[in-house]
Formats: sequence, C-alpha cells, structure tokens
Amino acid sequence: MSKKTQEAERLAISDTYKNWKKWGPYLAERQWGTVREDYSVNGQAWDFVTHENARSNAYRWGEEGIAGFCDSREILCIAPAFWNGKDPILKERLFGLTNNQGNHGEDVKELYFHQVSTPTHSYCKYLYKYPQKEFPYADLVNTKRSREEPEYELLDTDSFNNNAYFDCFIEYAKADVDDILMKVTVVNRAKEEAEIHVLPHLWYRNFWKHNKRFTRPNIYTINNNCVETKSGRNGRYFLYHEDGEQLFCENETNNERIYNVPNIVDYVKDGINDYVVNKKPTVNPEKKGSKMAVWHTLKLKAGEEKSIRIRISKKPVQDPWTNFDTIFEDRIADCEEFYSDIIKKDIPQAHQQIAKKAFSGLLWTKQFYYYDVFKWLFGGPKETPPHRADSRNFNWQHLTNRHVISMPDKWEYPWYAAWDLAFHMASFVEVDPYFAKEQLILILQENYMHPNGQIPAYEWNFSDVNPPVHSWAVWHVYDKDKTQSGTGDTVFLEKAFQKLLVNFTWWVNQKDSNGTDLFEGGFLGLDNIGVFDRNHMPEGITRMQQADATSWMAMFTLNLLRMSVELSKTNKVYEDFAAKFFRHFLNIAWAMHHIGKNNISLWDNDDNFYYDVVEMSSGLTDRMKVRSLVGIIPLFAVEVIHKELFDSLKTFKGKVAEIVRTRPDLASLISRIEEANPDGNYLFSLMRGFRLEHVLKRMLDENEFLSEYGIRSLSKYHEKHPFVFEYHGHHQIQYESGESRSNMFGGNSNWRGPIWMPLNYMIIQSLRKYYSFYGNKYLYEFPTGSGNKMNLNEIANELSKRLIKLFEVNEDGKYQYHSDDANHMFSTNKDFKEQHLFYEFFDGDNGKGLGASHQTGWTALIANLIMELEENK
Repeated sequence: MSKKTQEAERLAISDTYKNWKKWGPYLAERQWGTVREDYSVNGQAWDFVTHENARSNAYRWGEEGIAGFCDSREILCIAPAFWNGKDPILKERLFGLTNNQGNHGEDVKELYFHQVSTPTHSYCKYLYKYPQKEFPYADLVNTKRSREEPEYELLDTDSFNNNAYFDCFIEYAKADVDDILMKVTVVNRAKEEAEIHVLPHLWYRNFWKHNKRFTRPNIYTINNNCVETKSGRNGRYFLYHEDGEQLFCENETNNERIYNVPNIVDYVKDGINDYVVNKKPTVNPEKKGSKMAVWHTLKLKAGEEKSIRIRISKKPVQDPWTNFDTIFEDRIADCEEFYSDIIKKDIPQAHQQIAKKAFSGLLWTKQFYYYDVFKWLFGGPKETPPHRADSRNFNWQHLTNRHVISMPDKWEYPWYAAWDLAFHMASFVEVDPYFAKEQLILILQENYMHPNGQIPAYEWNFSDVNPPVHSWAVWHVYDKDKTQSGTGDTVFLEKAFQKLLVNFTWWVNQKDSNGTDLFEGGFLGLDNIGVFDRNHMPEGITRMQQADATSWMAMFTLNLLRMSVELSKTNKVYEDFAAKFFRHFLNIAWAMHHIGKNNISLWDNDDNFYYDVVEMSSGLTDRMKVRSLVGIIPLFAVEVIHKELFDSLKTFKGKVAEIVRTRPDLASLISRIEEANPDGNYLFSLMRGFRLEHVLKRMLDENEFLSEYGIRSLSKYHEKHPFVFEYHGHHQIQYESGESRSNMFGGNSNWRGPIWMPLNYMIIQSLRKYYSFYGNKYLYEFPTGSGNKMNLNEIANELSKRLIKLFEVNEDGKYQYHSDDANHMFSTNKDFKEQHLFYEFFDGDNGKGLGASHQTGWTALIANLIMELEENK
C-alpha cells in the first residue's frame, strides 16, 4: 500500500495522532434476536426481542439501523428511516426470518448493498431498495416451503413488479474527525409519480438505564434547522438539516405495548413511528429527548431523484452547506485514488470492481460490539439479577467486549466469530493493515481469551471449538504487511506469539485427551460435514480421531515454528521455541499413522486419502470413509524456510539435526527437511510426494471435488454412493450441492457439497507454498484424467479462475452466483446488474450464492484471489 494517497495518510495517523476512524458504519444491521439482548428464562434468543417488538424495545447492549453511522463507543448514532405511506411501520431496520421461520434457517429478506467505503470511512456509500407497495412482511414469513425447496425471497413476491420501488442511496463524507456529512438521495424507479417519507434519525444508545453513573442525555432544538445534543459521555454535538419537521422522543422501552405495564416516561422509543404512521400524539411538543428525527416528505416524478443533507459536528458550523458538496467531491476522489493504488490497473476492469466491492463490504461490516457476560448473567451494580434457567456462557464471566469488531454479516451474524475473523484479516491487511493487526491482538486479550487459553468462538456458545486458524492469520498478516511496508512489525508478531502459546497449550491439554497428539473438536468450522454431530456422538463410540482437527494442529505448530524462526533473527531465545514446535510437528505426523492397539492410520492405503477414525468402547477402530474436506485439510500443514535463514539459527539447526538423527522414524513421515531444493528452500509438510500426488488426484477430479467454480466440500462421488454408518442407529451422509436437508447445525449451514471461499483460499495458498519448493519439478494433471499437466502454481491459478468465475457474467448474461435469477432483475435491470452480494457459500454444481447474503467477511477473499492471480501469472 502506497502512503502517497490522501486516504493512506489519514489511515497512517489514525492510531497515533488523529483518529479518522472515530466515526464509522459501526451500527449493527440487527440487534434484535441476539444472545446479548436475550433475557428470557430459557434462552430463546430469537423470540425474546422480535422484529415486531424491536421498534418499541430500548436495547441493553447495542443499536441497529439501516446504513447507520456512530462513534466508536456507540454513544451517538445516526441512520435513516423510510416510509412509503403504506407500510404499518417505519422502515427503521432490516426485516428477516428467524431460524424457526425459514425453511433454510435465518435469512434477511431485504435488498441492500454496501457500495463503497474507505478504510477510515472518510467516504461511505450504501444502497437500500424499498418497494412502493406495502412491504410483504406476512408473505415472507413463509412456512409452506420444504427443506428441499429454495428460500422464498423478496424478489419472489410482486414487490418490485414494474420497477415500483425507490433506490435509497445513503452517503457519508467526513470534513474532519468530528464533522460528519450525510446525504440521502432517493430515486423513483417507477414510471409514475410516487411519494416517500425520509426520516434521518439521531439518538443515543441507552447507556444510562443500567449504569447509574450516567444521567439521560438530551437532544433539543436550537432552531428549525439545528438541534444540539448534550451528554456527559461525549459532550456536545450539533445536527444541521434543511427543511423537515423535527420530532423528539426518548430511547426508552414502550412497556405498555410490550409488557402491559406503565411507561417510565411519556414519549417512548416508538413515538416517532406512531406519530408518522398512526397520527398519534406520541412525540414531545417541547422538542427534546434522547432520540429525534427530521421528517421529510418527497414527491418524486418518474425517474426523478432528490437529496436530503445532514451535518453533524462537534463544533458549531457557521454555514454548514457552503462547502458541503465540495467535501463530498473531494472524499469521493480520495476514495477512487485509494482503490486505484491498492488494486493494480493491469487487473481486468470487471475484476477491479469486484475487488473494490468486496473490500468495501468488509469495511461496512465493522460493528461496535458490547457484551459483558458477568453483567448479563448477574446484572450490574444495584440491578435485579436476571432469572435464567439456562445460564449460557456461564464459564465466560471474564469476557467483556466493548470494541469495534469485524462481523461475518451484520444482519445474519451480528456477532464476532473467532475463526471467521481470522479470514477477514487476510483481506483487511490489503486495505488496512493497522486494523488487521489490532483485531488479531484484540481476540487474544485477557478480557476475550479464557484464562485457560481458549479463544471465544461466538456468543451462542463461546466454548464451541473452531479450527485454530488464528495463528495462520497472524503469520499471513505479518508477512503481507512486511512485504507491503518493507519492515516486519515484530512487536505485533511477538505479542501475538506469546498469547498463541497459551492457546496452543489449551488445545494440547483439552483436545488431546489421551496425550497422543491426536486431536478432537466440535464444529471445527465444518459444521455438518460429518456423518453425525461430533459434539454428540452415538452411544458406544468413545472418541473420534479427527483428520481435520489433527491437521489443523499440525498447521498450528508450523505457524508457531515459522514465527519462532522469524523472531529468532533478533532474539535467539526463540530458537528453543522453534525446536519445540518442530518436534511437536513430528509427533503429530507420527500419531496420524499410529492409532490404537492396531496402529491404524488416518491415511488409507487402499483409497490413498485421509479419513477420520472412530474408536469403539469395545476397543475396535474404524475409518469413516467419507471423502470430504477432512481429507484435504492436511494440505494446509506446510511451510517453507530458506537455507540461509535455517543456517543462521545454529541452535535450532543443531536441535533439528539431533531429532532427525535420534528419531529417523519420525522424520521419515514428513517431507525431507534435511534436503534443500536448488533454490535453497526446506519444506516442512505432512505430505511427501506420494501422498500429495494422490490427494491432488482426488481433489482435482471433476467427478469428485473439482467443480467448475472451485473445490467442493464433499466429493460428488457420494451423490450416488452415500456413506452409511450403521452403529446404534442409521447415520448417512450424501452429497448435496446447495442448501442442506439436514438441520444438524441450523437451517442454512451446509458443508455437504457446496463451495466455501475460505477453505478454497487456504488450498490455493498451500499449493503456492508447495510450488515454491517443488517448482516445475512436479507436474500434475488438471483436471484429473485430462492428460493436461501443470505445475502447482498453475493449478493454483486455475482454481483461482474457477472461483473468480462465480463473480463473472456467464453466457446467459447473469453473474454466475445469480444463476437462478428467475425474474432476471439482476441480469436485465440496469439498476440491479452491478449490485453485488457476497454469499456465505456457493452451490457446488451451478455456483449459486447461498446462505448469508452479505458475508463479505470471508467471501471478501475473492479480492485476494483476484489480486494474487495477477501477481502469480
């Protein structure tokens, strides 16, 4: 990243001098239905605060909005609301189905697009598409479709017939750190005149109800075009607006509506909604409160657009509109300059746009996340303790999160997920290495990481076990940042390394129950890829030796080995750590082939593939011959270290030689670490040539893992040959290219065939590492059986092209991930065509986007693939 651009300069000083990130799109897109807001007795989070009650409920832990902006502590928030004059409620928040309502689990039922954002959010743009007809809330709660049928979406209704909708563009530009300009532009896409109400909202998160140190803040009118806010937490701000009616209420729960008990104030949270929609006298005539809106009514002719301008400033602004348009123009130019510098011009223009949208979506899905588990369980000082029959996360009472964090998807997953976040940072480092490093360290801090060393998974169950990919992300970010800046941030690396040591120890102590270097876990990020729930195995199975868990740990040891070697350049103490992790890596490699009394191996010599092994209470062992990503993950345990660096570390080199001399049986199981290639590189990997060749043979077979759009999570072989395990019940797994028919881990989670971007990215990264050792020496068929031989870098490029094809226009004129666009809106409507979504996963056969629709979190890796493809041609 060049530091010559205006945005890069703002980014460089934001952590040390002038915090341009103080304000940003940190508002959740859904706060209702979250664990944080669940105060039910039995832990039914989806049902405690529903969408129907959200407008009346003052939240405890956060806020939500459409294209919302707030400060980094979410004290003061701003977001637009819309009303078409027909809906029974204002459109203040995005609507979607809960896990129990959808035929494939929870799902947002709106059309919105994160258009663009700079890393400091000096310029942001968002698009919301709002029907002119009454929004079909009841119709979308569809209970008629089975799990075999696709989800029922907003475009399946008649809401967008004849283009009868509004395009609502929300833009922000910063004049300064505390001077935020907002512009809402509405375009009538219909052929007839239409009316819309636009209500920019300004409000305080309710931080005073549960913290008696603070009194309720106040927002009050100064004149017909200005209001002032005052709080003991953030001082004064001024909001300037043109025209419109000022409406005020309090951000306090409407107890009468929800609980049928008296309200504590006269003008409650839904007062503005009821005043506008129901014509009730529910706003404060004295024009003051902790929540306010400016009500604009716009009549738009066919194709006409109109804009509303808002400005929030810490200091009074004499004339807020004189330079308003100029500031927007300058920030838009800064944004274009920044991305032109980041995304190289020799990349095809269409791919440049995809990468820019991916990075921007990633930046838009930052969120202020507040959750104090101790207070959630027991209440704060002088509060009545909540009554909970199910004390979720009881063992995480130390956990206090109060930060801006990267979310997987701010509607479907408006809570951080540790292993998702690791992948996010692999993309973030390309646009904001400062944030990438900060986030990785954040999750390792003492108020996140458990005292026993476990990294918190996600709020539904912080104790769930996800793959240990944090170490991979730390090294990836360090290495990429070093390449970009020319200097390695060893302070970051050492700080992360020390905390990762604690996490590694947790894994060894907690997930290797027999002390044999074979590991077990729960989801391990692959949810329902297994024959049964690995957290709740059938009776009679004492344990499962997992090829993926063990391989993840082999990767973890190599990551720590590589960090140790890097840190040894300046501190020789780390050479001992490098030797420790080298030996641990050898132990894991040996254990993978010596399980139980019969020394059964995770590698099957008949199939030439890795499988999980189950151990029965009888002492018998059995391989679970499911051809899945479980057998490909051993590819990830690979590292290359140059001879020059190896030779400079005398202590480490001597200890490696001693281990190899005294335990040649261990060393023989991995790549020949005593032999450098002609370029002077040593290879550390679980696979030697034979096993690598045979894993690739299956992985690159179009009848098995290789799809036209990437690597499937389950072999297509199992479509006609389901794997059946008859043991205390009938357990079966079958290839499913798209949405799963199993509800084992929630309605829309499926690793039984679809293509997942993060695992594909790691496959490609691993192949490039192998190529850096083997070069053109090893050639493999691509695809298997074609007779067409390629080196591993060329194969990595071909896989990248297949994944990029998901975001390319196909022969039908549709973007491939919209291949099921039955009503052709995304393929023929000019105002839909270039609006991109970044789905959670993709159909293994046709590439259709599935699951969460705004999972830029890890699907933003498509931008990495686009940029790295150009670098590796």
